[in-house]
Amino acid sequence: MRKLINILLPLVGVLYPFLVYFGMETVAPPVFALALAAVWLLRAPFLWREPGGRWMLGVALAYCAMLAVSGESSLLRWYPTLISLFLLFTFGLSLAYGPPVVERIARVREPDLPAAAIPYTRKVTWVWVGFFVFNAVVSAVLTLYAPLKWWTLYNGLIVYFIMGPLFVGEWLLRKRLRVNA
Repeated sequence: MRKLINILLPLVGVLYPFLVYFGMETVAPPVFALALAAVWLLRAPFLWREPGGRWMLGVALAYCAMLAVSGESSLLRWYPTLISLFLLFTFGLSLAYGPPVVERIARVREPDLPAAAIPYTRKVTWVWVGFFVFNAVVSAVLTLYAPLKWWTLYNGLIVYFIMGPLFVGEWLLRKRLRVNA
């Protein structure tokens, strides 16, 4: 059950732009809000134990409450921007107050992370900070000024074509650095 719940929230995140695109005219915003809140609440027991998980849950549920109360369909398009801003905030704070998010993730797989790897994890965290700034700006601009089709295309597809090379490039670089170390 836990694996299913862990897959559900990212799956809803990936499908969200398409759900908005195809459902915006037929599904009331409060219904979107309730469905999204239900997914976040299913994930809540697991988020509660993760660093920053309580904050993320709180921000997401506050967004859902605002969407439900306001009934404004235009708010539906702000969800990807909100998530990017939250991740930017989380990654950025980890750089200021440490350890960086990427180091935390690395330590899950390798608790005795070599000291030489720490500066690398810091640099990778900076790369993700840059990505989240870029993504939040593009998503916000598309929300404010672009047709729904463009917003859906970017948030539902193009952003993953940007993130994919970031993940793969970092993985390849890490493998190369380990071989040369």
